[in-house]
Amino acid sequence: MAKPHTRQELVNYGLRQLGAPVLEINIADEQIDDLLDDTIQHFHERHYDGVVRTYLKYELTKEDIKRGGDFNPMVNPGITTVGPVTYPNPPKQVEDRYIENSNWIHLPDYVIGVEKVFVPPEATGGGGVGYPNLIGSDGGLAGGCGGGGFGGLAGMGYLNGGDMISYFMAKQWMATFDYMFNPDAAIRFNKRMDRLYLDINWRRLSAGDLIVVDCYRALDPEQFVEVYNDSWVKKWFTALLKKQWGQNLMKFKGTRLAGGIEMNGREIYDEGVKELEQIKNDMSSWYELPPLDMIG
Repeated sequence: MAKPHTRQELVNYGLRQLGAPVLEINIADEQIDDLLDDTIQHFHERHYDGVVRTYLKYELTKEDIKRGGDFNPMVNPGITTVGPVTYPNPPKQVEDRYIENSNWIHLPDYVIGVEKVFVPPEATGGGGVGYPNLIGSDGGLAGGCGGGGFGGLAGMGYLNGGDMISYFMAKQWMATFDYMFNPDAAIRFNKRMDRLYLDINWRRLSAGDLIVVDCYRALDPEQFVEVYNDSWVKKWFTALLKKQWGQNLMKFKGTRLAGGIEMNGREIYDEGVKELEQIKNDMSSWYELPPLDMIG
């Protein structure tokens, strides 16, 4: 069918584009499965429609807290190197021990990127530091007076009237205060590890505390079947099939069929490679999110 919604329908579509059933497409079923898996993986990693931004809520366990806060370097030394050094003379073998922290939680393999993690404020050094109600009794924005520098808008005076300029100044102050005393959690993530490292104060957290992971997850084509009908997926998969077909036929170079026909796998292979290059070039213009340049 022209609008595939399953793996097999997409396979049949790609083979028909190459001439089946009029022509015999010399590709093994195992090769087709591999090419389709490669197509979906490329779609997830490069196409803006291959992922969706989502928020995952996670409840910390005792094991998470122990691994993040009670790491014992004597139990798990991490990385150890041994080599000769020239200190002191004469050179001798010295063992260098590097400790790799274990402050991570496991993420599902469908998560391919993490933007931000929301954690309790005490885990990032904030310790619950905040500011009181900034609205005065007359509806104006009240300045801090008695917060010891931490509570309220100390030094800004009385922001009378509640006008937009005063409100804007108060919001600017609050944003600066949050940046300094309630910073975001420092995170590290690599999609090939499925581990989200949280460089936070784990000892201030407890089992049952919640964190929220702002991340990008890959679309499961079995759940969201429109992936199989994506125009880019169909074109890329068909080009991969053509390239593989030509590569298989090249093994029979010089073989003549009945009637003197000679199979030309090289030409089919070259066409497939050319189509893949064209689709790859179009990817940067049409299907990828543009890089964010710094301006200033």
